[in-house]
Amino acid sequence: MLPRVKDVTPLPDYKLELTFTNGEVKVYDCQPLLHFGVFTELADQDYFRQVRVSLGTVMWPNEQDICPDTLYIDSR
Repeated sequence: MLPRVKDVTPLPDYKLELTFTNGEVKVYDCQPLLHFGVFTELADQDYFRQVRVSLGTVMWPNEQDICPDTLYIDSR
């Protein structure tokens, strides 16, 4: 099993700084999601900044979430 998200900080340009349970800190770019289904709400910067950690991944108030494995593999 890949590491899970322990902490998240929203950054400019729809990026998330993620701290994983193994201590790694990576940045995930959410821009490709902004025109896709339930993720279109994330285009609102105020809403995007409401991201929080939940059950080892990131989640927004209307329950959008991203697979923790995707976050780990696709982050830089």
